[in-house]
Amino acid sequence: MSRTLPLASFTSISNKISSWSGTLAASPRFSPLFFSSQPRLSLFSSTPISHYVKNLPAILAMDSSKAGTVKELPVGLDEATEEEYASQCKLLQEFTNISSIDKAWVFKSESGIGSQVMFSISQPNLLANKRRKFMLSTSILKESNNNVNFQWAPFPVEMTGVSINIPSPSGSKLLVIRNPENESPTQFEIWSSSRLEKEFWIPQSTHGSVYADGWFEGISWNSDESLIAYVAEEPSPCKPSFDCQGYKQGAAKDKECMSWKGQGDWEEEWGECYAGKRQPALFVINLNSGKVHAVKGIAKSLSVGQVVWAPPVEGIDQYLVFVGWSANLRKLGIKYCYNRPCALYAVKVPLYKSEAAESDLKSMEELTVVNLTQSISSAFFPQFSPDGKFLVFLSAKASVDSGAHSATDSLHRINWPTDGKLCSSTKIIDVIPVVNCAKDGQFPGLYCSSFLSKPWLSDGCTMILSSYWRSCQVILSVNVLSGEVLRISTADSGFSWNVLTLDGDNIIAVCSSPIDVPQIKYGCLMDKATNTTAWHWLNVSSPIFKCSEKVTSLLSHLQFGIMQIPVKDVSDCLTKGAARSFEAIFVSSKVNNAPDPLIVVLHGGPHSVSLSSFSKSLAFLSSLGFSLLIVNYRGSLGFGEEALQSLPGKIGSQDVNDVLTAIDHVIEKGLVNPSKITVLGGSHGGFLTTHLIGQAPDKFVAAAARNPVCNLSSMVATTDIPDWCYVESYGRKGKTIFTEAPSAEHLTHFYSKSPILHISKVKAPTIFLLGAQDLRVPVSGGLQYARALKERGVETKIILFPNDIHAIERPQSDFESFLNIGVWFKKYCK
Repeated sequence: MSRTLPLASFTSISNKISSWSGTLAASPRFSPLFFSSQPRLSLFSSTPISHYVKNLPAILAMDSSKAGTVKELPVGLDEATEEEYASQCKLLQEFTNISSIDKAWVFKSESGIGSQVMFSISQPNLLANKRRKFMLSTSILKESNNNVNFQWAPFPVEMTGVSINIPSPSGSKLLVIRNPENESPTQFEIWSSSRLEKEFWIPQSTHGSVYADGWFEGISWNSDESLIAYVAEEPSPCKPSFDCQGYKQGAAKDKECMSWKGQGDWEEEWGECYAGKRQPALFVINLNSGKVHAVKGIAKSLSVGQVVWAPPVEGIDQYLVFVGWSANLRKLGIKYCYNRPCALYAVKVPLYKSEAAESDLKSMEELTVVNLTQSISSAFFPQFSPDGKFLVFLSAKASVDSGAHSATDSLHRINWPTDGKLCSSTKIIDVIPVVNCAKDGQFPGLYCSSFLSKPWLSDGCTMILSSYWRSCQVILSVNVLSGEVLRISTADSGFSWNVLTLDGDNIIAVCSSPIDVPQIKYGCLMDKATNTTAWHWLNVSSPIFKCSEKVTSLLSHLQFGIMQIPVKDVSDCLTKGAARSFEAIFVSSKVNNAPDPLIVVLHGGPHSVSLSSFSKSLAFLSSLGFSLLIVNYRGSLGFGEEALQSLPGKIGSQDVNDVLTAIDHVIEKGLVNPSKITVLGGSHGGFLTTHLIGQAPDKFVAAAARNPVCNLSSMVATTDIPDWCYVESYGRKGKTIFTEAPSAEHLTHFYSKSPILHISKVKAPTIFLLGAQDLRVPVSGGLQYARALKERGVETKIILFPNDIHAIERPQSDFESFLNIGVWFKKYCK
């Protein structure tokens, strides 16, 4: 039976075709003659609409043949924009090609003279949409005039398919692990200096992929290099199996012909970045036999990571020390979240060197597991001293106790028993306590994201590590017996420093700035005999960070400085630290006849920090002719615990006001054009971006938001960190009242803190870069906000990356993201 369309439907079709016709007519791809020679489409035309709809493809094809070859443009681009797109694309590629150093290891040369360094380097591979990894080696020769000469290998060696590589303690062997991309076995390879010595293929029935994430990741050789302990995904549990007869009794692990596996019970994962990962577990492989053993006795409620072998004790079975995260009710997201309680545990593992001993281990169902840090809420990154007399570890107890996802760290040690007898009441000694509010120029507290595998100087008690110091990253020496902390990287340049590895009592590091590509530095202690603490830093010529002449020229025309921004209203500050000035990094052109357009850059978290180090993406935007104002608002890492804890409960107000204060600061100094200000931020930085364009609608001409937090009242039900919504909205109280079932009062409060509250005032054209697989800030929030802007007539552009998670860091996605940001800001800052 035919149905008659209502008038509204005909009108809708008419409007759509009229709109399409208008777009085509305005486009240079089509001859305007086509539309001027055809009768205007009308609901009251004597020619039925169906005639045009039915024959439109043929009409277009006829017109196309008259017009000649048609130039097809990507969706969203016109010819003018396409030229800008092509120009910026070429420049961005030149920045993207700059390599990065991921890790470095030092080996003593066989001659005993000098050292050899192996650098693990990566570079985006845009065509493959992966990071290309390769190794580059160099020899260090010490010269008589206290200089060093680095002699580089002529070419790097690509490490295709390699997930992890870890040298043995002696430096004579190299472990290479290749994780599978499907259900294939995991490959373990042991290399000597000249060849592959051994290779083991470990099936999925033993364990899944080895963790290489930098957090659960833990791989440790024992002292005689016969055993390796590591963390891998526990084997997948058995699933119910079905065939044509129905349910098959007995669970099935492997695929069988003529049957299929069900899903079984759903299991919690650790959220963002850990999709498909359920349970990191502890394993030991015997390199003599190739046999792999799962370490028994660890509670199922513990997820393990960061394993290290304890110092061996003659005649006593050896201990493994590892970090354990408990999750009884739910695994809340752990990436970037240091507020998850964790502890150090020790488990005794028999040294199975004979077949009989190996059989004994397999039959041993329970091993004694000792909690070494019961009196503290957080303990991770365990590190034994060279003499094995004490164990040092980092703690995020300030984060766990307050609920803030990241906060000021503390450093601790415990004395390790030489007789191998452990107890859970071991005394924990504070080495570096949490710093609440430091005096000007003094150590602001410890903010350390990792330890070196060998961080010790030859005295056996001094660690070298990197830490945040306000807007810079610095290198510290820490005496773990006395607690003395010294800043040993230079403090007068505003550059950021990161330690890579130690060469005896010398340091190999990189330093950079927002306008200076990284440079390798070699640090020497000036005079050990006089016990001075002055370090001399030598420049090292390196091929690693070479960039094009164009990039070098563009960067040479830029300058930067770190600004102190006074707090606008100290009467609202409850602590001394909250009243202290915060900072902003300002990047601008050296030739400043007229102020350049400004991009305000806002980090996420909110408890993270933008460092004065080189960023390829931001250097690209600077090179387009923009000044950058990179704001470290109160709540950022590196400024002491009181300043950090001043933000929870005040998001959407204190952080927004800090950013506006920083903008007013540079306007008052005449450094920027107040009519050409844009804003860029991701995650909580996107939260601030969308707040700012709503709360200060006349201040910004354009905005860009990467996976922004736009509506806390909807995010709380879908994010992997709902507790974050409570703590940042309510403050410390939020940790106590957190629930998986928010009340109407809670939801109202979340909405009142959200950018969407101010959406009716937004004027700035806004581009959204969204990752469809984001578990942290699910894509629905950004889409809701963007659609609401469109509904209100605000110019809006959305780019959705279907396979990206929260960071949008896959090479193609990162590239397209910043390319579009550059084109978008150029468009509105002409």
